[in-house]
Amino acid sequence: MESKIIDYLQKNKVLTIATSVNNQPYCANCFYVFDEMDKTLIFLSDNKTRHIKEAIQNNEIGGSVQNGVTTVTKIQGIQFTGKFISPTEEQAKGYYKTYYQKFPFAKAKPSLIWAIQLNWVKMTDNTLGFGKKLIWEK
Repeated sequence: MESKIIDYLQKNKVLTIATSVNNQPYCANCFYVFDEMDKTLIFLSDNKTRHIKEAIQNNEIGGSVQNGVTTVTKIQGIQFTGKFISPTEEQAKGYYKTYYQKFPFAKAKPSLIWAIQLNWVKMTDNTLGFGKKLIWEK
């Protein structure tokens, strides 16, 4: 994976997850942590939410990460696809450890932990030139 993509995913903290069941798209925003080694986005969410219910039904996930910059020459953003992971107990322990290292305040409101195994990432990075795209594929 390109170092620019890794740096961007590590620097930011909010993703938009996109799900779809019965051809009905849905989006939700979540705080996340990027695990560079496993190429996963780890996040907390209640299993009663629409996006988690749908991700469990259809584990093909899309999404984005962007930082809200509005100056055209500084725009950067990520679009991604991946597989939703409902972790095993052992995986969850590792995910919680990683997540709480970045967001220790999240311990105050316990929630279930999930992940997205990235399969494809496209980064738009206008700091490298207008419309410059960096692509990573598993």
